[in-house]
Amino acid sequence: MLKRKAYRLFEKWLEAPSKKALLVMGARQVGKSYLVDVFCSKHFEHFVKFDLIENASVRESFAAAKSADDLELRMSVAASSPLVPDKTAVIIDEVQECPNIVTFIKYLAQRGAYRFVPTGSLLGVRLDSIDSLPVGYVTKVQMYPLDFEEFCWANGLDEAIYQQAVQCFRERTALPEFLYARLLDVFHRYLMVGGMPDAVNTFLATNNIDSVRAVQQDLHSLYRLDITKYAPPELCLTIREIYDLIPSQALLKTRRFNLGSIKGVKRFTQVETQFLWLVQAGVALAVYNVVSPSAPLLAYEERNKFKLFYLDAGMLSAALPKNSYQGLLDGKATINMGAAYEAFAAQELAEHGFSLRYFTSKKIGELDFLAEHQDGTIDALEIKSGGSYMTHSALDHALEVPEYSIDNAYVFAESNIFEKDGILYVPIFLLGGLSYES
Repeated sequence: MLKRKAYRLFEKWLEAPSKKALLVMGARQVGKSYLVDVFCSKHFEHFVKFDLIENASVRESFAAAKSADDLELRMSVAASSPLVPDKTAVIIDEVQECPNIVTFIKYLAQRGAYRFVPTGSLLGVRLDSIDSLPVGYVTKVQMYPLDFEEFCWANGLDEAIYQQAVQCFRERTALPEFLYARLLDVFHRYLMVGGMPDAVNTFLATNNIDSVRAVQQDLHSLYRLDITKYAPPELCLTIREIYDLIPSQALLKTRRFNLGSIKGVKRFTQVETQFLWLVQAGVALAVYNVVSPSAPLLAYEERNKFKLFYLDAGMLSAALPKNSYQGLLDGKATINMGAAYEAFAAQELAEHGFSLRYFTSKKIGELDFLAEHQDGTIDALEIKSGGSYMTHSALDHALEVPEYSIDNAYVFAESNIFEKDGILYVPIFLLGGLSYES
């Protein structure tokens, strides 16, 4: 079993005095169902599971429920084992297939006879229905692919190893050379494998990238099929076209998505809904431009200018020719892998709670990412894949503008930790450590 951080969040939910429902959300195949099954089998004497995608008869029955009592009765009929009060967890997998029952779950959770664990993929989900479950009766956990730290665990590294590196980051001191080399080696593998559980398990079992890429291509096929199945019919073809264009757009020098690459599109308003669908579905990560790196960043956001990555860096790598990996394991990545480095950065920042934003202007240049902490602190981040990481004119220019709200400047690269001219150079694999900084 892959160790996941979400498991601890499940435990906190169970330990809490109130009996809220646990809503586990995330894109398909990020490991929601498996982790929920493992958790419930360990912590409850009884648990029943209803899969609303695979079991059409249960889905139709639940969709016909007229009240909380009616839904409870229908559950007892459909359950493969008895619903024992105070001892049973009720898992409702892919709850977005019956959004009308969400409100009923509120009342059933409030009664406290059973613990409810609905899960929801954001593919095709009606977000307003899912989000209508009142905060007072639900604990939400958003799941993603494995982040780099979880991938380290999967590869047999003790938790203390990554945390030791994070501590060096916080203290702004260089990592011991053996620690730096070990984590960098795992990072190179992560760029190829990514964090989708099936891909990670395949890598651990076979140590073969061809097998991993086959899994990743199957995941791409699944997401394309889901677009066909769940997206509004009039939007489906364009959404699939955008999804398939992500690798070529990420390979552009600026990484910015060129709307002109979509057939017949001249204005963002023509495809805004299609882009939003992909992002809300969780299969794509949008990095939005801001007109000024100033707090609060939301006030300066331009949503018609953005970069777009897959939810998982490994899935982007799988869309590139395999010879792009050449030299990667030896720290000599080709220029094409720069897109994978930025995809990794987007994934790590998103998984650690940061909104994804960048800044560009003709006068300054481009800052790859801006990370805004809860206290309003803003970090300017440059992501470097090659050996010329000491060259960063845009970052230098931005730091010279007193009106900008840049509190910290970082260059994340294949470099150990050191500071020069007010800029901290940090190993690329420690991007997740930013969440510990404020």
